[in-house]
Amino acid sequence: MSDLPPVSSFNEWDPLEEVIVGRVTGAMLPTRHVAERVWGQGPVGALIGRLSAGRPYPRYMIDRATEEVEGLAALLRREGITVRRPEILPLSRRHRTPEWSSTGFCTASPRDGILVVGDQLIETASAWRSRYFEVFGYRDILNDYFRRGAQWTAMPRPRLDDASYDLSFRPPADGEPLRYVINENEPLCDAADFTRCGRDLFVIRSNTTNLAGIEWMRRQLGPRFRIHQVQTRQRKPQHIDTTIIPLAPGKVMVNPEFVDLDSLPAVLRKWDVLIPPPPDPVRARGVNAYLHLAGNWISLNVFMLDPERVVVEQNQVSLIRALERWGFTPIPLPFIHYKMYGAGLHCATLDVRRRGTLESYFD
Repeated sequence: MSDLPPVSSFNEWDPLEEVIVGRVTGAMLPTRHVAERVWGQGPVGALIGRLSAGRPYPRYMIDRATEEVEGLAALLRREGITVRRPEILPLSRRHRTPEWSSTGFCTASPRDGILVVGDQLIETASAWRSRYFEVFGYRDILNDYFRRGAQWTAMPRPRLDDASYDLSFRPPADGEPLRYVINENEPLCDAADFTRCGRDLFVIRSNTTNLAGIEWMRRQLGPRFRIHQVQTRQRKPQHIDTTIIPLAPGKVMVNPEFVDLDSLPAVLRKWDVLIPPPPDPVRARGVNAYLHLAGNWISLNVFMLDPERVVVEQNQVSLIRALERWGFTPIPLPFIHYKMYGAGLHCATLDVRRRGTLESYFD
């Protein structure tokens, strides 16, 4: 039995003891709101998305993704890791504020709405109206951690009225300056736009995290922690865990398409910067080929069990070989259907307790 507090996780690689794993039961396709239209994959995918927005995911998609995520949960349990799961929410039921209404989305990605920093649980403020109450699926778990001594904070609940968005938004073409669908009207933030290396956290400004959200987090964490912003070249930035992926002390995987290596924060350039191979193509049939919310670089969305063992999508053979060359032990697992929900292995997990203490890796 661990002598750590119920919530204790400072980085992405210390030996894992407890984790929350998502679900896709009852998932609804994203609505037609401007913030959620960002993620149409190509013209056919965008058309399918418009026609099916706000409807339940097809049963076969849910079944295939469920099989994959249950396989992930089973693997973790076999390793002696405690696995917690969210409640099933009535996502088809519309929720309302005085200014708008929306159906829900899903609870596939606990990583998106809750940031764990040490013994702190921080609920973040999603820019997607369909995710406004998603954290309710985790409330019983969060209440349990709170009763057992964890610190629990939530960002201010955003209004998400039209003033928070660029209603004329379109993704910028290559060569154009980056544009963002959210503005600076109120702090907005997805936890998955942050990655943790002890006292240092790295973040991207994205279509789910604005500068106000980054500043809110900087003030919330206080002087014990340093937040470094990573500049991205991704045309539709959202979530850092396909951009820079810390794997172990002194080793960080960096997406060469999304990041100009010369612009990396200076502290990261002190580490071994590992350049992954291009994603291996994965064939999909029918609607699956178009109706997905994640690009090909979801291949980098790996999950560390400890500083050596890493869970990787089994079809990414080139990445698996590269990780072996870099001294890691890959654990291949099927996880291709989960990208229908914009998620990979790292997204589908929230590491709540890792066996380690707060360290400063860059001093």
